Amino acid sequence: MEGSGEFLLKESPNDGISSLTFSPVADSSALLVSSWDKTVRLYDVDSNSLQGVHKANLPVLDCCFYDKSRAYSGGMDCKVICYDFSSSFEKVMGKHDDVVRCVEYCPEVGVIISGSWDKNVKVWDPRHQQPVITAANPERVYTMSCVDEKLIVGTAARKVLVWDLRNMNFPQQRRESSLKYQTRCIRCFPNKQGYVLSSIEGRVAVEYFDPSPEVQKMKYAFKCHRVKDSGNEMIHPVNAISFHSGYNTFATGGSDGFVNIWDGFNKKRLCQFHRYPTSISSLSFNANGTLLAIASSYLYEEDKDEPPAPDSIYIRQISDAECKPK
Repeated sequence: MEGSGEFLLKESPNDGISSLTFSPVADSSALLVSSWDKTVRLYDVDSNSLQGVHKANLPVLDCCFYDKSRAYSGGMDCKVICYDFSSSFEKVMGKHDDVVRCVEYCPEVGVIISGSWDKNVKVWDPRHQQPVITAANPERVYTMSCVDEKLIVGTAARKVLVWDLRNMNFPQQRRESSLKYQTRCIRCFPNKQGYVLSSIEGRVAVEYFDPSPEVQKMKYAFKCHRVKDSGNEMIHPVNAISFHSGYNTFATGGSDGFVNIWDGFNKKRLCQFHRYPTSISSLSFNANGTLLAIASSYLYEEDKDEPPAPDSIYIRQISDAECKPK
């Protein structure tokens, strides 16, 4: 145990952890993890056990659940792959022309979405091996998030596009990040009012979909994941965001090794956990908001002589005091 209500997951990946995500099913303890070690791993968190491993040809950059046994993933081999952990059956859904950076499942519309460095977002019907539609974006896709039929895409050159998955012929909104530096992560508010965006320069922006001037007045940005050392301020990338589905509060993880929980509507930090051994590369609340999976995985932001801390996944029990708006 690393403290009250926190433990290390056994048999974690042996290279950088690119993403982790809990099953969206209530009361499920299934956790999916993708890694630069060319694997997608399925864990049962309650029993702290590895349930299965899918081995890819090249590093895997993202993954998502489709149902309790099937998962989708994408990575450096430019393929979108479906893998069934119960039968060990693999199906290549299709390809992009460059690295697949993001994979999402939208249960409300029943589609898989992949975003790539080829500047395209492809929408897949799980029943077929051809994309339903390919939507061009202005730049390389770095991060995506969906809530109901809305898809938010963050690209290189600080572009943000809001798409409607029911009509991908054109984006609903074209925006530019309100942050001055490269976008690292975007996640939608569960209440569908907006999204949170983080950058490589220790900042987070809270944005709203409604374009009316009175709603747009509510948007703001704040500094975070900055550490003072000997009078100097070290500014770290904010790599990961995850929302608590019940309270609309969110956790951020940075290359400073810290995890913070924020109340975005009331502009408050609710808590900060202890410092983890190295960069936080990914975060995921479970469906009930009672657990937070934390990937501590060095992202090579600095040239260090000593070897980095091992790649680790912490499972932390979350109390209302840590995540409920005050």
